[in-house]
Amino acid sequence: MPGSDFAAGAGSVNIDLLYYGIDSLPVEGEEVYSKNFSVQLGGGIPATLINAGRLGVPARIATELGEDMFSEFAKGEFIKNRVEPINVYKGNGGNFPLNITSAMITERDRTFISYGCGSITADDRTLEEIYGILKGAKIVLMDNGNLFPVYEKLKKEGSILLFDCGWDSGMSLEKYEKQLALADYFMPNQKEAKAITKTDSPYKALEILSRYIEKPVVKLDKAGCIGLENGRIVTVPQIDEYRCVDSTGAGDAFLSGFVYGLFYGYSFADCLLFGNITGGKCVTEVGCLAAKISENELKTMYSKYRRNIQYSEA
Repeated sequence: MPGSDFAAGAGSVNIDLLYYGIDSLPVEGEEVYSKNFSVQLGGGIPATLINAGRLGVPARIATELGEDMFSEFAKGEFIKNRVEPINVYKGNGGNFPLNITSAMITERDRTFISYGCGSITADDRTLEEIYGILKGAKIVLMDNGNLFPVYEKLKKEGSILLFDCGWDSGMSLEKYEKQLALADYFMPNQKEAKAITKTDSPYKALEILSRYIEKPVVKLDKAGCIGLENGRIVTVPQIDEYRCVDSTGAGDAFLSGFVYGLFYGYSFADCLLFGNITGGKCVTEVGCLAAKISENELKTMYSKYRRNIQYSEA
């Protein structure tokens, strides 16, 4: 696609307030202190684009930000990580037009309290504005919301559309019919893939998804990932040297590595490996964006693990 020199997406910002290094969760009326605390952008399209930006992929996001301290923090994080934030918020600047989660994390469990603003308002004016922001992108990240008119235009114009659904209790092929019809790549994890296809195996799920997506992907959590291309299953094992501390944001990080590979014209199998590397790096620290991987580290790990890619007949 001539002139397509950036990756893009539209979505609400999530702010995570992370309390970790605590022995137990507080009960009502009591207070506990954590040994560690972190403020980070949370998961979803913002996290994927920030991880891609850290790898040198020019990126742009349409989102809703106000004049509050959390919005200012988000703007700074986007800019610092080479993602251009373009605000489509039309409300009162004193409101909080983003999602905020406080997470308390022990070695055994975690608990959350969240404030949610919902998704971006998709009136005709905003849809046209978002289309103008995303227009010309080589790669566009789709969300679960109501931006389909925008995605349909971008698809016709040649943008590559990527969709990563996220878990919910009512998953089915019927529910994601519109997304599957538009997306060039769909990459659920194995729990999501089995729920969507009503199967008991990620390999069965991969075969069913291939009826809708030319090159489907299923992430196997700690076991790496599988994809299907030209009748062959591509298996990319996990990255052994990355030790899991917190799996939050691993799927978004995987997607950023895949985006990197697509953006720079690597093969499908190589894109899967890049995804395994960025997803594996993410889980080595607490939070979606605490563990940073540079382009140099990514390429070094790619050279080291490329020989582990396996091919088999479907």
